[in-house]
Amino acid sequence: MRQITVDTNLIARCGLYCGACGRYTKGSCPGCAENEKASWCSVRTCCLERGAGSCADCADFSDARECKKFNNPVARVFGFIFRSDRAACVRLIRERGREAFAREMAARGTSSVRRGA
Repeated sequence: MRQITVDTNLIARCGLYCGACGRYTKGSCPGCAENEKASWCSVRTCCLERGAGSCADCADFSDARECKKFNNPVARVFGFIFRSDRAACVRLIRERGREAFAREMAARGTSSVRRGA
């Protein structure tokens, strides 16, 4: 099992922190940046095409929820079920920077800001 570490390379394109994800720490997922099989993810594809590290780098939308690729129906359902708030993660990355975000998520031991927190 991998330790939860602070690593900006483990910030997913959508703002989640892969470094604290259970699948990543168990070794069953390489994380967003290394997951070549994640071609199904429109957010990841968009960021790669634009050369963006994450949605926090996108200048087209001041709020990630305005983007249809980011705020698609499947993402909304998963966010509701897992009580995760990826838009809040994107805001934190924009406000505090990638390093501070990675430190905070690693310290919390969670891959996302909790919805309603």
